[in-house]
Amino acid sequence: MLVYSIIAGLVFGLYFCLVGLGLNLVFGVMRIVNLAHGDFLMLGAFTAFWLYGALHVHPLVTAVIATVGFILIGIPIYYLLVPQLLKAKDPEMLSIILFFGLSQVIEAVATISFGPSERAIPGRVLGTAPIHVLGQSLPAAWIVSGAVSAFAVICLYLYLYRTRLGRLTRAVMVHRDEALATGINVNQVSAIAFGVGLALAAVAGVFAPFMLGSFSPSMGVEMNIQSFAVIVIGSLGRPMGTVLGGLIYGVSQMLMQTYFSSWAGLLPYVLLILILLIRPSGLLGKKVRNA
Repeated sequence: MLVYSIIAGLVFGLYFCLVGLGLNLVFGVMRIVNLAHGDFLMLGAFTAFWLYGALHVHPLVTAVIATVGFILIGIPIYYLLVPQLLKAKDPEMLSIILFFGLSQVIEAVATISFGPSERAIPGRVLGTAPIHVLGQSLPAAWIVSGAVSAFAVICLYLYLYRTRLGRLTRAVMVHRDEALATGINVNQVSAIAFGVGLALAAVAGVFAPFMLGSFSPSMGVEMNIQSFAVIVIGSLGRPMGTVLGGLIYGVSQMLMQTYFSSWAGLLPYVLLILILLIRPSGLLGKKVRNA
């Protein structure tokens, strides 16, 4: 049971890396808290559900469609909301209010459009035969979802560290005003990063039915809490730190469900409190505020 819990936890950890990655990228570049992150994840899940149910589109294809589609959606949302927000004296606090309102709107529209009930996609869509890992049998849907999550993490790493746009993005993350002073088109870089952040959330949503079992329009709040737990464990404002946070969270979650299942729901709150008390800057220790 212990070996199974650790292996399954690592697979789930890869998925939770993807869940928190977009939220951390947006915060790292813009210093805003996107409380609608979980709702965009929910929209990704409904996109997969609708495309599979109506057109029999495979979730892997939907992931590609969602990536392109949500980047294109995210860029105009950025220009509509964020530039004015960043001019405020306290953009972080104002962003919490603004994106909380956006979250409520998205949830309400989704509930009206799709109804409040839970939805699911059969796990057999991603494979019927279990896959053996180190002597343990895991559902194929978990392995495929974990593999896609790992691929998304690698793609983000290559984007940030192997492309010119990624170097500009990291420059904005280090100091937005200095990047602006050097001639970097900060709004353009930030808009693309915002779109990528939403796309990562949507792709996580595409595989939510397979990793979480079901989804509904009200899942946004729970996914936000789990996302914050993941990124706070790693390091807030440091996207690649999300990998460490996701793996720790995934293993912890699986161990709790195995040995203390009745307490598993408290895990994200307990981890958040412990990390904030012991090491507020996260395990990788990057500070995100200037003195």
